[in-house]
Amino acid sequence: MHPQFRPGRRGLRIVVWSLVAALVVVAGLFGVLLWQHSYDMDEQRVSIRHGGHTLNGVLVTPKDGRRRHGLVVYVHGDGPVDATHDEGYKPMWEANAEAGYASLSWDKPGVAGAPGNWLDQSMDDRADEAAAAIAWVRARPDIDGDRIGLWGVSQAGWVLPKVAAKTPVSFVIAVSPAINWLRQGRYNLLAELRADHASTARTHAAIAKSDTTRGLLERHATFEAYVKAMGGDADGMTADRWGFISKNYTADATRELHALRGVPVLLTLAGQDVNVDTADTERTYREALDTGGAMTVKRYPDASHSLLKQSIERSDLKITLTALLSPRSLFADGFLDDQRQFLREL
Repeated sequence: MHPQFRPGRRGLRIVVWSLVAALVVVAGLFGVLLWQHSYDMDEQRVSIRHGGHTLNGVLVTPKDGRRRHGLVVYVHGDGPVDATHDEGYKPMWEANAEAGYASLSWDKPGVAGAPGNWLDQSMDDRADEAAAAIAWVRARPDIDGDRIGLWGVSQAGWVLPKVAAKTPVSFVIAVSPAINWLRQGRYNLLAELRADHASTARTHAAIAKSDTTRGLLERHATFEAYVKAMGGDADGMTADRWGFISKNYTADATRELHALRGVPVLLTLAGQDVNVDTADTERTYREALDTGGAMTVKRYPDASHSLLKQSIERSDLKITLTALLSPRSLFADGFLDDQRQFLREL
């Protein structure tokens, strides 16, 4: 080999130390990932029988050495949600555990291999499911049956009071809860149009389409009739989704909220919510509950509907990186602390 092509010792040292530095960085990043995704709680998969089916669940308990714990039962929002909400619930479960509370959640029917189809469910079906889960967990020796409460987000606003009417609950954490299906739908439509700076013509067309859909629902129209009315363009609507909407479009929690009177309620509201009219939600909760201090309201001005920081939620890249490197930082400042404190003060 010609001398000028022989790697010198200095060159070898540079290559070796570059490799060492790269390995250190990779090992450090791997360590950060492990640490960020290690939660101070015990998790176990559980099976709950309900209505001839099995609910595939996760029960999380604190590592505090106590024999029995209170429990937070999770009621999902809309969509095909699994028991952990793609790991998104875990920071909340950890906060619950730090307050001395266990957490229980389960896959929606048809999600993550669970039997059934969540789109076949009414809000009453979902409440029956949650009540069955509470009955199952009350029989466990490691759960204090007198300290079982509910956590629910968005669509769960129609489920939480139904559950409380079926079985005693000792508290409720309502996160961006919906009140009236049709009002919420119209609010969401207009909010998204405003956010998109939609033209007047586009806004009028969207409202007309929404009005047509309402009329079809009131006439109990079939999915085929819906597609025909939309000019043959289903625009993402499926037969299952149309059936789900047809079952639930009359949902309204206004009267049913009375089931929560006297129950400590933490009402959590996002300042940048385009899904739920938080002013209407707060007003309705105050009028229905009026419990002399039993309700606590927490507002997060910079939070989106899901109580994530809006600055993060706007970017898929930011959501992915934050979920990977610092999942607890996804949520609005104070959100986890407030839930932890609420549970401690019960």
